[in-house]
Amino acid sequence: MSNESISVAAPQSTRPASDTSAAKTLIEVDNLDFYYGKKQALCDINLEIPEKLVTAFIGPSGCGKSTLLRCFNRMNDLVDVAHIGSGSIKIHGVDINSKNVDVIELRKRVGMVFQKSNPFPKSIYENITYGLKIRGIKKKSYLDEVVERSLRGAALWDEVKDRLHDSALGMSGGQQQRLCIARAIAVEPEIILMDEPCSALDPIATAQIEELIDELKTDFTIVIVTHNMQQATRVSDKTAFFYLGKLIEYDDTARLFSNPDNKQTEDYITGRFG
Repeated sequence: MSNESISVAAPQSTRPASDTSAAKTLIEVDNLDFYYGKKQALCDINLEIPEKLVTAFIGPSGCGKSTLLRCFNRMNDLVDVAHIGSGSIKIHGVDINSKNVDVIELRKRVGMVFQKSNPFPKSIYENITYGLKIRGIKKKSYLDEVVERSLRGAALWDEVKDRLHDSALGMSGGQQQRLCIARAIAVEPEIILMDEPCSALDPIATAQIEELIDELKTDFTIVIVTHNMQQATRVSDKTAFFYLGKLIEYDDTARLFSNPDNKQTEDYITGRFG
């Protein structure tokens, strides 16, 4: 057998190059250290995420990408031992961990779609209106309008418009995930976080979600965690590569995959490790 190493080609970006240099920064991460108890999960992270573009976080399991994603809407507050050691995260220049920040308001502005679709055991209509109703909005004509707008925004309206009062649990997996996206956008956030939103879906449903992400960035800033590097090249404008809690490289997606600056990045995207 030959001793020559087998090289694996990096996935080529299939996305037209975007002018990310002109995009305004929305999320700023400065010298962030984050811990679970005494275990450091993120080490000195510095990152600027532009608005109304798609930013992908890639890297092997346990590298910190989902931890950082959950910092953006303070979901890590729900973990007793989780805490920031030093540094800051700012949205529109405001430190989101300041005592003056209302966490509920923050989570209205920063929506989240999880790895596994999690529709409520309610009707499709009630899933969409849930967030509005807990804010005291009850006017039916307004709720009807939001339901249609959100389902259209999630490319789901034509499929479910005749069964809005049926249980959301009767939908397919791909439909349930798009419903969760519709539920997130119903409260009109600025930012949508997606933590491996396609990992449990078949290729057709995955393609539908990817097309949807491309459409949504017209109105929303999207940050997506993905293990699928081909997916990162298809949907994102910028990509951040993490390894062992550190940000190794961050660049325009096309450049990072075609000409990475860092050897670790190159080894990961070509399949030599990870």
